[in-house]
Amino acid sequence: MKPPAGPEEGRRPASDIRAFASSCTLHGLGHVFGPGGLTLRRGLWAVAVLLSLAAFLYQVAGRVRYYGEFHYETALDERESHRLTFPAVTLCNINPLRRSRLTPNDLHWAGPTLLGLDPAEHAAFLRALGQPPAPAGFMPSPTFDMAQLYARAGHSLDAMLLDCRYRGQACGPENFTAIFTRMGQCYTFNSGAPGAELLTTPKGGVGNGLEIMLDVQQEEYLPVWKATGPSPSEETPFEAGFRVQIHSQEEPPVIDQLGFGAAPGYQTFVSCQQQQLSFLPPPWGDCTSRSLEPDFEQEPSDPLGGAPVCSPQQYKDCANSALDAMLRKDACACPSPCAVTRYAKELSMVRIPSRASARYLARKYNRSEAYIAENVLVLDIFFEALNYETVEQKAAYEVSELLSDIGGQMGLFIGASLLTILEILDYLCEVFRDRVLGYFWNQRRSRRHFSTNLLQEGLGSHGTQVPHLSLGPRSLGENGSKRTPGTRTLVGRSLSGCASRGGEQYLPAQSAGLCQGHMLVKAERGHRQQY
Repeated sequence: MKPPAGPEEGRRPASDIRAFASSCTLHGLGHVFGPGGLTLRRGLWAVAVLLSLAAFLYQVAGRVRYYGEFHYETALDERESHRLTFPAVTLCNINPLRRSRLTPNDLHWAGPTLLGLDPAEHAAFLRALGQPPAPAGFMPSPTFDMAQLYARAGHSLDAMLLDCRYRGQACGPENFTAIFTRMGQCYTFNSGAPGAELLTTPKGGVGNGLEIMLDVQQEEYLPVWKATGPSPSEETPFEAGFRVQIHSQEEPPVIDQLGFGAAPGYQTFVSCQQQQLSFLPPPWGDCTSRSLEPDFEQEPSDPLGGAPVCSPQQYKDCANSALDAMLRKDACACPSPCAVTRYAKELSMVRIPSRASARYLARKYNRSEAYIAENVLVLDIFFEALNYETVEQKAAYEVSELLSDIGGQMGLFIGASLLTILEILDYLCEVFRDRVLGYFWNQRRSRRHFSTNLLQEGLGSHGTQVPHLSLGPRSLGENGSKRTPGTRTLVGRSLSGCASRGGEQYLPAQSAGLCQGHMLVKAERGHRQQY
């Protein structure tokens, strides 16, 4: 318990450091600035306070520096759901164009760029396609539309889709949406396009997802004429089958990079598990929630997007190289989205058709058994279970944790709190008011006091009795002189000693010091006026 303040302490202003130290909640300050002179005990307390303050500032600097490094941690969790949205499934035939639909005009425009054909090889290539050569006098069209080429010569879903079932219910080409990718014309199931129902599933396992039977149509594959360039987009396709990508409805398919293969002669089972990934924006990470540029947003109603389709020469000279460079992040470092839905996959395969089913399938689809074995595949996509994983990045050190650490270090080393900081600020305000503003106030008060004393001394030591006004015909002044009627007697100060202004007469002052004040005292009806 602190002893009661003495008379001297009670008279101390609030800006006095001893008065502040005696009441401040900062530990040790009262022992440093207590009453009395400098002693060993006071010096030891001052050293202890300074060391504690230095340790506190060191710890705070380390915490602030750690917060500025913006560390994050990744939390993995598994959650259950009663119903999950079925993903979008995009599939593309590895062969981009059907050989039976190519014309001499297509070879003239797209042969050198997309197929690597020289003009002299067009006739031989047409013979390899089983088509007659270009007629004599053939004239190519003045323009060429790349979109029309893939729409006309690409594989049609009506011909490739042999059977389709979703959760045991029949489906068909109307449940797919045509989309243009780097592999040509592709098709997406459950795309979420406007007007299309977004499919969900309440169960997991085989039979509760998408099961489709596809015809590869190897007889429509283009002949491998020669190996093309080393670019990934120009690799010669030696395989047969489909490229498949499972993705969310918000994510456009990048099937040439992220798709997996489904081979003919096999039934491929794809067990999926949904993963929801959340990344942190800067300064913790590098993701962004900014939407795509309007020119690159894909219109769901337009399978080729809103931007114009490149011509074959532009596709060869510009589009392929630009897309390859973007995917390798050589020219464009695209930021990752902050929220991503992905699907982990487990694939397994069995041979089809069996000997028992080959004849049935050949008879059902009016094909030979050899054709069924070489061209038919089955794709079965389903959820493994109705649980999903969440992978979330979280800031490892929040602002609340920083404030908590600073408060703990403050209480441990110097025994202070937030209110102690307010006490120090209040003391600084008192010092400013008493020491700075008080100095100017004292200066103004001194100047006013000096002027008042000067006036009082001048009037007190040189006071003159002012006579009454005389209204008679003749009046006598103080010195016995006669004045004309109507004049007024004035006593005052003037630099000239005696002066007249208008009809008024000023008597000379009795003291020379009174003239230096430039004061005129006028006696009229008991009223005193200062000029």
